[in-house]
Amino acid sequence: MPENESEPWEYSLYIPNDPRAVTVSRRTLRLILTMHGLIGLVDTAELLATELVGNAVRHTKGPAALRVRWSPPGVLRIGAWDADPEPPEPPRPLGRLVDVEEGRGLALVRACSDLWGWQPLSRFGNRGKYVWCELTSAA
Repeated sequence: MPENESEPWEYSLYIPNDPRAVTVSRRTLRLILTMHGLIGLVDTAELLATELVGNAVRHTKGPAALRVRWSPPGVLRIGAWDADPEPPEPPRPLGRLVDVEEGRGLALVRACSDLWGWQPLSRFGNRGKYVWCELTSAA
């Protein structure tokens, strides 16, 4: 059971536009969830964060951020902000992506999360978007 499950918390990791940011984000997320006693969510959360941050780094030219938030009674929200205000392309059905090298990210996010979405967002006067997903704890 997570420590202080009734207490909300939030972390943000600001990342440069660098492919190595995906690995840094994934490892940071693993540490955060482990320290909060949410080891049961780590594997799925890592996959989701990898896809969200990977899209932010791959498809934009500016900085990005990973945001992780725990809300009682057991909802983990993972999101990635990037500097591109254009909405993400809608996810295609997973069945149509068998032989495709790209375009699987949001389809995986949709398939592996309980809820996902996006919204326009501004940071420090820069426009962008925030793509997020949620996992519900079984604790």
